[in-house]
Parts: sequence; C-alpha cells; structure tokens
Amino acid sequence: MQWDMRSRLAVTFCVGILLALAGTAAWPQSGRTIRLILPFPPGGPADVMARAVADQIGSSGGPTMVIESHPGAGTEIGTEYVSRSEPDGYTLGIVSNSFVVLPHMRKLNYDPLTDFVPICELASFPPLVVVNDDSPYRTFAELIDAAHKQPGMLTYATIGPATASEMAFEKLKRAAKVNLTFVPFAGYTPAVQALLGKQVTVAQADLATLQGQIEAGKLRALATLARKRVASLPGVPTIAEAGYPDAEAEFFGGVVTPAKTPKQMIAELTGLFSAAIKAPKVEAKFTALGFFAGGECGADFAAIIRKDDADYGRIIHDAKVKTE
Repeated sequence: MQWDMRSRLAVTFCVGILLALAGTAAWPQSGRTIRLILPFPPGGPADVMARAVADQIGSSGGPTMVIESHPGAGTEIGTEYVSRSEPDGYTLGIVSNSFVVLPHMRKLNYDPLTDFVPICELASFPPLVVVNDDSPYRTFAELIDAAHKQPGMLTYATIGPATASEMAFEKLKRAAKVNLTFVPFAGYTPAVQALLGKQVTVAQADLATLQGQIEAGKLRALATLARKRVASLPGVPTIAEAGYPDAEAEFFGGVVTPAKTPKQMIAELTGLFSAAIKAPKVEAKFTALGFFAGGECGADFAAIIRKDDADYGRIIHDAKVKTE
C-alpha cells in the first residue's frame, strides 16, 4: 500500500509537470502548421527569402511552415488578410517596404504600426541599377551626366507605381538632381525584359532577378543602392561610392504577427526565426542571391519599420508623388 501511494504521488507530480510544460510549450509541439502569408506573387525575392527560412525551421525540428501567396493591390490584400487573422501565432505575414509605403498612398483597413507585432527582419534586398551591356554608359557617373544633358529623355524602369522601388527612384532623382522619366512595371522581371528589349534606358531590380543576365553578359550593373557592396559583384560600387549617399535604399523583408498575439508565442516565434536567419545554410543562400541577412527582431525590427514609415512619408510629400 505504501508503494502504491508513492507511485500515485509520483504520477501526480509528473502529470503536473507535463501539464505545466504543455501550458508553456504547447505551441511548437502541437503539430499545427504555421502559415506565412506572402502578399506578392510567388517566385520573387520575398518568396525565396521566406521559403529559405521556413525550410530551415522545419528541418531543425521546428514547426512546419507553408507559404501562401495572397497577392494584389500592392500587397494590401495579403497584409489585410493577416491583420484579420486569429492572433494565435499560426498565421504570420511576410512584409516588405510596401508595408509602410501604402498607408501614405491611400486609406487602408489596417494600420501597420498598431495592428501588427514585428517578429524579425529576415533579410534586406539591395537594389541594383543596370543597363544593357552595349549601353554607352559604362559608369553611373556617365549615366547621370547624360541625364543632365538630356532632361527627361532617359527612361528608368522598375516596379510601380506607388511602391518602395518608385520611392528609391525618387530619392535617386533628388540626390543626383536629374530629370529621369519613370516607367512603372508590375514586377522586376517585366522591367528587366523591357531593358533587354531596349525599350528603356536603365532599370532597377534585385540581384535574384538580374543575376542570370549579368552572368550572361547581357546586362551591366552600374551601382547598388545599398550601403555596402554585394558580395557576388565586388566590382560594382555603392551609390555612396558613386557620389550620392542620399540615394541609398534597401528593401527589408520580415515577419509580423497580428496584434494581440500572446507574448509567449511571440517569444517562441522570435527565437525560431532568429536562429534560422543565423544558420550557415540560410546565410549562404542569402549571400548567393545578393541578400543581406537580417536578424533584427522585436523592438529593433519595429524601429526599422517606424524609420522607414517616416522616411517614405517625407519622400512622398517632398516629391509630390501622386497618391490615391
């Protein structure tokens, strides 16, 4: 009888411990799939970034994550979907600079600064300014010199209108004091195709879109708008090195969760994504694609979002970018 009582006490104690652990760690062990909502068409840099991190988390024993593409309205559709989702840690949003550009362009049904909790910046994407290989412009300085001599005659293609890419274009115009004609496209790929077809003078896109054409000798990069050089293109100067530090621009890619998500789950998510970003496999893939690995999480990522929100608001106002 004495042993039976001890056994019962031991079992009760163990069950109590398990229940306590379940209360604090049920989320990563529940077997439920986490959905990452991508507000872009599949195949772009944000998609590649999200899949690399999600695969790393899954292969490291973390929860399974699937990417769901909800494109449209300049990322508004997918982002609004996340804002209306249950704040339980199972529906997350992939966001980029459009997250804080759109509120300055039109009225939305969500507020990026209050309706979401930033988890982590996963990576940033350095835009590249490129021309055809047979272009007469061998350097960025030559391009700007030609633009000064032919106001409005040179055309500049990138994603637009009302996008972070257009904001980068506006910054470049103002920093270099040139009149380039903006030609908007629905994505980087059609913008680059227009450049290859010699329908435009110059294009701005990410390395993942440009790499094949650069390696094939069809396009030549004149500068990166990023703060540092791209590892796989060491000979391409930064825009600051080209003489225009005020034209610097990088596009972040990160993860957010709906506001009111429990703090414990936010902490769990932050740990998962922070570890995945630092994994050698992910870092190697990001470097090959010309991405800069992120790692800023929580308050640090929130600070990036707030800064970009203020910067884009100022650019849109000063450049008198057309809003809806």
